[in-house]
Amino acid sequence: MLIPPGETMSAIPTPSAPAPDVLRCAYMELLVTDLAASREFYVDILGLVVTEEDDEAIYLRSFEEFIHHNLVLRKAETAGVAAFSFRVRSQADVDKAEAYYRELGCETRRGDFTRGVRNAVRVVDPLGFPYEFFYETDHVERLAWAYEQQGPGALVRLDHFNQVYPDVERGASYLEALGFKRTEDIKDAEGTTYAAWFCRKHTVHDTALTGGNGPRMHHVAFSTHEKHNILYICDKLGALRKSDLIERGPGRHGVSNAFYLYLRDPDGHRVEIYTQDYYTGDPDNPVVTWDVHDNQRRDWWGHAVVPSWYTEASLVMDLDGNPQPVIEREESSEMEVTIGADGFSYTRKDDTDEGFKLGHQV
Repeated sequence: MLIPPGETMSAIPTPSAPAPDVLRCAYMELLVTDLAASREFYVDILGLVVTEEDDEAIYLRSFEEFIHHNLVLRKAETAGVAAFSFRVRSQADVDKAEAYYRELGCETRRGDFTRGVRNAVRVVDPLGFPYEFFYETDHVERLAWAYEQQGPGALVRLDHFNQVYPDVERGASYLEALGFKRTEDIKDAEGTTYAAWFCRKHTVHDTALTGGNGPRMHHVAFSTHEKHNILYICDKLGALRKSDLIERGPGRHGVSNAFYLYLRDPDGHRVEIYTQDYYTGDPDNPVVTWDVHDNQRRDWWGHAVVPSWYTEASLVMDLDGNPQPVIEREESSEMEVTIGADGFSYTRKDDTDEGFKLGHQV
């Protein structure tokens, strides 16, 4: 679906109903076309723990998790994302979420959508993303101390989601009204926002908005303890002759200051392996704003970003499992303004001579 010429997206009103108290991002439900291939990627290669599985779905968790799952792989004809799921502080907050989104005029449904999670509410939010809010969940064994089960690349936590949406500031106003706190963003001198990061737990983000055609899912991220765990994953992929699954990295972000690796699963869903960001819990935590032309914003070492990282993303579904229509971004894109005849980037802001990297960053 495209916005008609001459029209812009309307501002999202703030409901009079109180927003739910969101604790953290908790799990993502991915639709996959080959369950066996996805199991090999997420379990055999990345080492996520199987909580339950059958012929239709696999429920996975990270090693420090005590709730039933952090990732659901569900067999489907079309790959996509069925839910971005957030845990709230109490069951009363699930009721608040339902009332909040009904006041916004969003479609809502109540029920048990996955094993191990009960009495949740799912909505299609004002941006077109399928969100879920839940409190009631089965507890499972936390394997933080089970070092005999953990490999050297152990994924210990679900860290964040990243969502692609055409109008970042419109999306930001909605997330901030919902109670998310902005921690970082990327802008230009004219005030265009290209991306922004938002937290509920005291890290850099629980979700982020990347400016682009959407709604789509850019990536889901799992944390390791240290960067050497990420390097092991790279070595393992090389040993398995699966290095083509590495899309970008390893490297260090300027944004978030985290060490990263981006992988693509068998359906093309992007997974980030992530570690070593920073604390953001103080109420007056300052927002860090990056210049879109600073080539160290996306990679602290100044390495180029592959174009697919900006252009490719996963479809998101409505509550019936149908792909949501994708709206084109009307503002300039981050990729366009930093490459090409009119684009530029810099390592040192006052440089005038084009160096080896200057002007060639994506």
